[in-house]
Amino acid sequence: MKKVFSGIRPTGDIHIGNYLGAINQWLQLQEENDCIFSIVDWHAITTPYNETTLQDTILEVASIYLACGVDPKKCILFIQSEVKQHTELAWLLGSITPLGELQRMTQFKDKSKKHKEYINAGLLNYPILMASDILLYDTNLVPVGKDQTQHVELTRNIAQKFNNKYGETFILPESLISKEGATIYSLQEPDKKMSKTGDPKGCIGIFDKSEDIKKKVMSAQTDSENEIRFDLTKKKGISNLLNIYSLFSKKSIKDIEKEFEGKGYGEFKKSLTELLIDKLKVIQENRMEKEDVKKILEKGKKLAEARAEEKMKVVRKKMGLAL
Repeated sequence: MKKVFSGIRPTGDIHIGNYLGAINQWLQLQEENDCIFSIVDWHAITTPYNETTLQDTILEVASIYLACGVDPKKCILFIQSEVKQHTELAWLLGSITPLGELQRMTQFKDKSKKHKEYINAGLLNYPILMASDILLYDTNLVPVGKDQTQHVELTRNIAQKFNNKYGETFILPESLISKEGATIYSLQEPDKKMSKTGDPKGCIGIFDKSEDIKKKVMSAQTDSENEIRFDLTKKKGISNLLNIYSLFSKKSIKDIEKEFEGKGYGEFKKSLTELLIDKLKVIQENRMEKEDVKKILEKGKKLAEARAEEKMKVVRKKMGLAL
């Protein structure tokens, strides 16, 4: 049984891109693997955030995990900041991580440009904390998007460096990229990845109301041809919608193209709207009460904490920090 770790930052509403590209993959992974899923709130504070709503957002994210089908009987679900060993290990790993390795990280460069007023040491050290998240649980597989593979590679390098210096301690994890739904694009800007912090009209949230889903889909950017055909070069907008339709309906894009041959974008968008409302309604009806979510997170915290402390005992001893 492989050990799997994955986390999501509590920043904004979880959208269908997260579901298709990440959560759906976790649902499959939890059936045959030892999975640990976390709401990584320490990562969230490296970029601008609202401290007054952070706790509500964390609970909302956990609610979505559970409503989508993440099963606490098959995995561990917890809040990152409640397991203090994550930051302890991050500090220790920071003592062997070259500064140059952090400065060359693409996400650090991108976020530094995006948030020029918020460039901080936490943003620079983000990959070390991510390495800690992963290595703390002897993780074999890390489900990530393509934009995070560089961080997993750095995690492997840090683990190898630690093992060479202090003796075999950490497993070298591997990235696991979903073949389907890895990238869902904004409905308004199909050149850009669908984002929780981007244009609200371009992003469909898991708990969006039916009327909001309809407005967003019907106003989605397409082109003037009015031909329902998949072409990522010339028809990015309709291609994105076809991809979403395919993933939610489990039909091939070729079959969908045949189904809507000779029909216009309006009819296609109407059908996609109905499909999304029906599929998301099932998830929305599984939404749990806050107190029940808190109980699950508390149980997950204890389970994660126990594993994390066992690993830290080994790490401290290897580094000469404990008898």
